[in-house]
Amino acid sequence: MKVAQIGSGDPEIAVLAGVHGDEPCGVRAIERLLEEQPSVERPIKLVVANEKALERRVRFVDEDLNRVFPGDSDTETHERQLAHRLLEELEGCLTFSMHSTQSYADPFAIVDGVDETAREVCPQLPVSAMVDTSNFAEGRLITELPTIEVECGQQGTETAAQNANRLIRAFLTSVGALPGDTVTRDLPVYQLTDVVPKEPADTYEVFVENFTQVEAGVTFAAADGNEQVADESFYPVLMSPNGYRDVFGYAAEKLEVLESPPAAD
Repeated sequence: MKVAQIGSGDPEIAVLAGVHGDEPCGVRAIERLLEEQPSVERPIKLVVANEKALERRVRFVDEDLNRVFPGDSDTETHERQLAHRLLEELEGCLTFSMHSTQSYADPFAIVDGVDETAREVCPQLPVSAMVDTSNFAEGRLITELPTIEVECGQQGTETAAQNANRLIRAFLTSVGALPGDTVTRDLPVYQLTDVVPKEPADTYEVFVENFTQVEAGVTFAAADGNEQVADESFYPVLMSPNGYRDVFGYAAEKLEVLESPPAAD
């Protein structure tokens, strides 16, 4: 784990990257911020988590870091020890955690409940949606500390790295660490309601778009040509042919749209 700081004092804000070793976009954004050393109005803690996995360019060494919180200092697995140390390092901070995905190109935010902080910060980020994952958050960082996660884009792409850079700056501006103003957007809010399983097969297909409603009776995916039809309407989230081993992704319901305040005359 690599820890750095910009600004003097005891940080109450942290930016986290490298939770998964095959998601380097956030690491690049942190490195760029450290190179630039911008003037800040609040101190910022910057953390690159799973250096071992990043060096090997794999998602994890022993097990998924973002599924084993709060971790265990006495265990033999790398990620459980790291999870324990990471919680100690991030204690007292609102944490902005950057990820990337194989399923969706546009950035979106992930929260554990739509609380006041999420309602205030997320509409100021350049994201297309906010997703409440509280029904499926066991073992993840967001269950342990105040955290806003963002999916920055397609894993391994230059666009995801560019998005991560924009997202860091928008977040730090929204919490008063960087000077300036943000743009507030209308933001649709979704809540995960179910996983969408996939049976063992050689080939998988997905026929729908994430965050676009799938009506009951519509064929949304197939495994070795065997079609899966929606029993009821849902919004697909993190849906892709090969992003997960056992599931296509998640089903969600749309809760509301957070509307931006009208522009002043």
